[in-house]
Amino acid sequence: LQLVESGGGLVQPGGSLRLSCAASGTTLDSYAVAWFRQAPGREHERVSCINPSGDWVAYADSVKGRFTISRDSAANTVSLYMTRLNVEDTAVYYCAARWSFCLQGRNAYADWGQGTQVTISS
Repeated sequence: LQLVESGGGLVQPGGSLRLSCAASGTTLDSYAVAWFRQAPGREHERVSCINPSGDWVAYADSVKGRFTISRDSAANTVSLYMTRLNVEDTAVYYCAARWSFCLQGRNAYADWGQGTQVTISS
């Protein structure tokens, strides 16, 4: 399983971005997929996760109500739509996958993308 993130960039506070995680090598249908982020000098934070069927999702409190995770089985992708972005959202965002259900810790996810930079600045 290979994962590739895209969609990062520089956005002004209050703006929106959509990140995409494209999978190859196998279908994501049996994988839970999470988005993590890491800001400079900080630990990885799981911001969201979606289970294989897409009927269960979770969000960190810091992004709840602003971010939406979704998956497209036909396209073999998982997206993270981020709105009302603020400077605290600046980080490298990674998608990660694990077999079956979502877990909180980064060590539970075996497959990772290379990351995409999101910078919020005026």
